[in-house]
Order: sequence, then structure tokens, then C-alpha cells
Amino acid sequence: MMEPLLDVKELTMDFGGLRALDKVRLQVLPGEIVALIGPNGAGKTTFFNCITGIYKPTGGDVFVTPPGKKQRRISGMKTHRVTAQGMARTFQNIRLFPEMTVLENVMIGRHCRSRAGVLGAILRDGTTRREEKDIVDKSYAILEKMGLAGEVNELAKNLPYGAQRRLEIARAMATSPFLLLLDEPAAGMNPRETDALEELIRRICNEDNIAVLMIEHDMRIVMSISSRIYVLDYGKMIATGTAVEILANPKVIKAYLGEEDNDECS
Repeated sequence: MMEPLLDVKELTMDFGGLRALDKVRLQVLPGEIVALIGPNGAGKTTFFNCITGIYKPTGGDVFVTPPGKKQRRISGMKTHRVTAQGMARTFQNIRLFPEMTVLENVMIGRHCRSRAGVLGAILRDGTTRREEKDIVDKSYAILEKMGLAGEVNELAKNLPYGAQRRLEIARAMATSPFLLLLDEPAAGMNPRETDALEELIRRICNEDNIAVLMIEHDMRIVMSISSRIYVLDYGKMIATGTAVEILANPKVIKAYLGEEDNDECS
């Protein structure tokens, strides 16, 4: 069996007397697009926050195995260190730098892979200038893939909503991740934008060899592109399987898919 890129074991998160996550287990294998779904308040974003260093879990372990490298424990690591390990994320609420250009937003993501220190930035020696050119070139290439090359000099705040979503993914891609975490990437998108997003996620996985773990309430895109689906309810993992298996699971139907009046997750 392939070594999982992400291996979450018995992850637990308490907020005072409330248990938001209860011994959650989840894996993402190379080449997979994995979805995490569940009703409102199920704990999905809390899960993302725990594995990316925003929250320190109460219990359990999180391990990553970058391609060609040994397994590393990242439980409790600071966010910037988690990113440096090769795991990048987007957020449910877009967090761009609105007064910066599209290109500058992506370059910020790329700078986490730069070697030039403060002294290099001040002296601007040849090595620093070459590295900056490389950052610009690679950032532009990512924007081309995202269909945003024509807006490189536009301020991020002036982009249409769907383009802002793609820009946030571009900034995450700039960190050279092996695993991309997307928190409701299709939120607020119209059907045309959602179709384009679905194709983009497929390309990221297939062409860039980046696995994807996403939280998403749009069940059409979840069922269409997911290799496997995990279902969270009240902080507990109640099911995992393929789209066909999840659609037929009575627990899932009761907890999530069967709730006609509540088709949105958080």
C-alpha cells in the first residue's frame, strides 16, 4: 500500500467543555482528491485549523510524508512551519491582500521558498536578483495556469469573486505544496465558475502531481471529482468511501445528504 501523504490519527479538539473533534482519523494518498463533508457545525474547518497549525489539538497526531522524504510529525507546529513542510491551504473567507496586485499576492506565497535573507534584500546582490526574477517567473506561470495572466497588474480587490477564489489557490500553489487544502473553494460561485474550478482542481492533481483535500458543500463537485469522501458529524467521522458508497450510506443520508432544508456546511 502507498504511504499516505497525510495521516491523521485520533485527532481530538476540545473548546472548554465542548468536544469539537473526537478521535478523527483521515488519510490522503498520492494522486488523490479527497473531500471532507458534513452538516453545519460538524467540525470540518476546525479539522483544517488543527492540522495546519492554527489550533493546537487537544490530542492525537498528524503526520505528513512528502514525496521522496521520511514521515514527519507536524502536530502542534506553527502555521508557517506546516506550510514549509509542503501543506498549503485556502480559506472559506477569502484572505487576499486587496491593495496588492495579482502578481504580488502570488509572489508573497512564493517567498516562503526563497533563500535570500534580510542582508541579501538590502544589498540586492546577484544571487538575490536572480532569485527575485525566478519568483516573478514562477508566479506568472502559476497565474497562467489559473487563467489570470491577463490580470497580473490588477489590484486583487478589483477581481471578480470567482477570480479572487482562483487567485487564493494560486497563492497557495506558489508555496510548492505536495498537498493542497481547499476550504469551500466553490462557495459563492455560479455554475459556470464551478465547472471551471472542477477542471482546475483536476489539472492541479494530474499535471502538477499535487494531492487535494477539500471541504465543500457543493455535492455535485464533491461527487464528480473525489477519489474518496470522508463524512464528519458532530465531530465524529461517521463514514468514508467512494461517491457511490457514500450516497448509499444510511448514516450519511440521515446526517447530511438527506437534510433537504440544510444543504450547506461550514
